[in-house]
Amino acid sequence: MKIATCFSVASLRLGSTLGRLLHGALLLIGMTTVAFHGASLIQGGSLEFGRAAVGAASAAELHAPQFEEPVPTQVATKPTELSPEMERVKRFVSKRYKVSRVALRPILATAESTGQKLGLDPLLLVAMIAVESSFNPFAESGVGAQGLMQVIPRFHMDKIGENADEDALFDPRTNIRVGAMVLKEGLQRTGSLQAALQYYGGASNDSQARYARKVLSVQSRLAVAARGSADA
Repeated sequence: MKIATCFSVASLRLGSTLGRLLHGALLLIGMTTVAFHGASLIQGGSLEFGRAAVGAASAAELHAPQFEEPVPTQVATKPTELSPEMERVKRFVSKRYKVSRVALRPILATAESTGQKLGLDPLLLVAMIAVESSFNPFAESGVGAQGLMQVIPRFHMDKIGENADEDALFDPRTNIRVGAMVLKEGLQRTGSLQAALQYYGGASNDSQARYARKVLSVQSRLAVAARGSADA
């Protein structure tokens, strides 16, 4: 009887112990499952967030304004064209007056274009430049005459332009244009080339017309050079 009782007590204790172990195991399995599921959710959320971020970035790139680097442009500079006759004059003037042909090119081109526009012989303008300044665009006299054709600014502001800089006449193109206009004005006033040249040189009272004769003499030599004659 005592042995049976002891066996019953032992059985109860063993069952209780096994129950507690089984309960603990089930609890551990449940906690592991919850933890694994939570980790999956977190990881899935991170992946979804990452995908959303990448998608947003891609959309932003698609809608963002596209800026292309500017392609540098090169401005083509075409050499100033001269007539064949003026090309020969350029060689003659360069040798006689010791002036660079490169520097002479725009001067002679401007004389050609201005002369054609105003109905004046371009070689006459070149001759005046030779006499007045020997092709020095920065020449300035004691009375204030400036540039290639030695124009006095205060007498010809209407031709230079009221808003022009004080050094405007040192620009060869402006100087030749204004000088040619002054000569044209002299022609209209006097009616003869010799008188117009004397008017230009401020020597209208010179009965010998020395200024005009000097300019016309240079013009004649330039005309010979333009024809390519060896007599230039």
